Amino acid sequence: MKTAKLFAWIGLAAMVFGISNAIINGNFPADGTQLLDNPLGLVSVIDLYIGIVFFSLWITYREQTAWKIGIWIIAMITLGFFAGSVYLLKALYESKDDWKVVLHGRNKEHFDG
Repeated sequence: MKTAKLFAWIGLAAMVFGISNAIINGNFPADGTQLLDNPLGLVSVIDLYIGIVFFSLWITYREQTAWKIGIWIIAMITLGFFAGSVYLLKALYESKDDWKVVLHGRNKEHFDG
């Protein structure tokens, strides 16, 4: 569990660094156009949003209330895997070192032996 938390923290730090760099040094309208004109850039955007959809499905599966699900999905759409890293850390710390809770959240009882 410590390793998972470490990797989640590293992912969050990488996202903070990357987003900060993009805000400070980037020009979204110009860079966004170049990104979408490049086939590899377009594939990266498609890959990102497919990952966001899959991660959002996991959030929907784990969470108990519609408003929490909605907030997390909006965060995923607007903040990408910065929000995903925060959500994973939330799941890891709430789990009390139980992987079933990390993976299944509210559905954990269906997987108890």
